Amino acid sequence: MKHYGLIGKSLDHSFSKTFFAKYFELNDIEARYHLVEIADITEHEDLLSGKYAGLNVTIPYKESIIPYLDELSPEAAQIGAVNVIEFSKGKKIGHNTDAFGFHQSIKPFLTNRHERAIILGSGGASKAVEFVLRTIGLDVIFISRNPNTANQFSYDEVNNYMLDACKLIVNTTPVGTFPDIDAVIDIPYEFLTEDHLVVDLIYNPEETKFLLNARLNGAEILNGSSMLKEQALKSWEIWNGNE
Repeated sequence: MKHYGLIGKSLDHSFSKTFFAKYFELNDIEARYHLVEIADITEHEDLLSGKYAGLNVTIPYKESIIPYLDELSPEAAQIGAVNVIEFSKGKKIGHNTDAFGFHQSIKPFLTNRHERAIILGSGGASKAVEFVLRTIGLDVIFISRNPNTANQFSYDEVNNYMLDACKLIVNTTPVGTFPDIDAVIDIPYEFLTEDHLVVDLIYNPEETKFLLNARLNGAEILNGSSMLKEQALKSWEIWNGNE
């Protein structure tokens, strides 16, 4: 029996194990999927020793895992973040299926109104989102707790002019994830309109306070459940050489 897993720091919120368990059962696959919590990336050695046939990686290790891998796929190298590890011919190869999953999930909702986007957060997930949005031609700015580049701004700089110019807003931070479901990102939601598409990569809960506030102000909303499914299926393709 083959074993697969998800590496992260706190995985109480994750539906990955449930998703793969159902997938294995429906497809009569002899495999198990494990949630593997580690306190620090330095605990990686046992995980990368070959005991797993494939691994997913989540917050906060999508970037810090990279130095411990042998290769990166072209897309993972360009994005600068990894959420899938393939073990092939003695090598540990990092991939990024977040970009694929995000693109598949957002495609049906994009219109010509969505020319510019705000990405909340500047971690590994935000890099995949930026990659997708720039690839399809959108201008992107970031909102970060510690802005340090020309296109990064602090949360208290978000105002009506910025929200009027950017009709797509994507939350890539873990704020509002179960069990801390009352946490909410502080932006001026009152300036959102029915022309806005507001996306939260969080899928547990289905509607975060961030999405609730956006919906109550008329915006179209989308959570991360379809992205989870798409990136997970792409992970399975990679692990089984079907990419």
